[in-house]
Amino acid sequence: MAEKLFGTDGIRGTVNKGAIRPDMFLRFGEALGYTLGKAGDRPVVVIGRDTRASGLILQSAIVSGLLNAGADVALVGVLPTPALGWLTVQNGAAAGLMITASHNPFHDNGVKVFGPEGYKLSGAQQDEIETIIQDPGFDCTVPAERFGRVVDAEFDVSSYVDFAARTAGTDVNFSGLKLVIDAANGAGVSAAEPVFRSLAAEVIMLSDAPDGVNINTKCGALHPEGLSEAVRAHSANVGIAFDGDADRILVVDENGEVADGDQIMGAIAIDAKAQGRLAGDTVVATIMSNLGLEGALSREGIKLERTKVGDRYVVERLREGGFSIGGEQSGHVVLADHVTTGDAIIAAIAVLSIMVREGKKASEVLSVFEPVPQLLENVRYQSGDPLSAENVKARIENVSHALGASGRVVVRKSGTEPLIRVMAEAYERESAERAVSEIIAEILKADGQ
Repeated sequence: MAEKLFGTDGIRGTVNKGAIRPDMFLRFGEALGYTLGKAGDRPVVVIGRDTRASGLILQSAIVSGLLNAGADVALVGVLPTPALGWLTVQNGAAAGLMITASHNPFHDNGVKVFGPEGYKLSGAQQDEIETIIQDPGFDCTVPAERFGRVVDAEFDVSSYVDFAARTAGTDVNFSGLKLVIDAANGAGVSAAEPVFRSLAAEVIMLSDAPDGVNINTKCGALHPEGLSEAVRAHSANVGIAFDGDADRILVVDENGEVADGDQIMGAIAIDAKAQGRLAGDTVVATIMSNLGLEGALSREGIKLERTKVGDRYVVERLREGGFSIGGEQSGHVVLADHVTTGDAIIAAIAVLSIMVREGKKASEVLSVFEPVPQLLENVRYQSGDPLSAENVKARIENVSHALGASGRVVVRKSGTEPLIRVMAEAYERESAERAVSEIIAEILKADGQ
């Protein structure tokens, strides 16, 4: 089990391949339980999951490990990742675990780990747990009289539904709005419809019949084409798409046009600035966010700070700076006044609230900027580390120099899959295409393909 387990968003991979096996998750449960128990109190761990068939298998393994290490467990079933983070805090738990592979296909799974304040674990905390997992001689178990037990959770997904609805404010409802929601056959099915119906919206649900294997399959935030068609077919005001664990959102306007996380963040931030509610007049995004967003925010007197890719890094910077809005182009939108991680439902409520308050269509609210042409391609590598090859590093440097101030490139490894993501941005699309093509060719050569 020598490979590193924790990536940019917890532990994730293909079930029953490599380390992603029930025995590893049992060991993970033991390591987590031991680490939490060092504080002296008997820890309680809240566990939720998405709709994957493997979720119950991994849950059983993790629960066994936690109980064996003397930790109590509260099971809250299928619910969105942000709801799990919120419930961790509400239950006063030592940690929260969300069993999910987020936007990945059904055959993948893993776990996201939240601390007692509802934030994902720091790198140092992950390293401590991983060190124990990797040391088979480290005994995490307790005597039988100290085994943990399964306890009742004080709150469940219905309490999150009430909380999410309250973020709209007491004087806002969505009466007269027709919404189409694509739940990606994932965790959002447990909360989305009751939240928006409680706010008086007319709701049409798509991809809300999970069967264990259809999560993210040709639906949701990764495949919004069906949502666009449904919005037009139903003459809806707006469409909302989640990913498998409902921490990611895309919005489709009344014309069927898709708005990504950059447009959503921009709309919410500019509205917050106008109302004097944007902490520090700053938005936190990643290196992948479009240059057009940066320009639009700047014109409104808003600074854009960039982090490494991963909503964990965005949240860390939000906390450090005391800022309130951040996220990723991919659709993680973090509204720190309400939640501790990306939350598709609460971000959707924020967009709809602007539409209602301003009397605007979705297309008007979400046309924050004209995107600078941006091209992103993924390269699957077979072995080694192609990015460490001198010819690859030289090619990236040369391409960046050629673009100069008219564009930029970002080349990075995925934290969850054996992929290298190559992004180029340039005011002339041909320049971006050429940059990506040249870098990919060099990566493939270095990888022996």
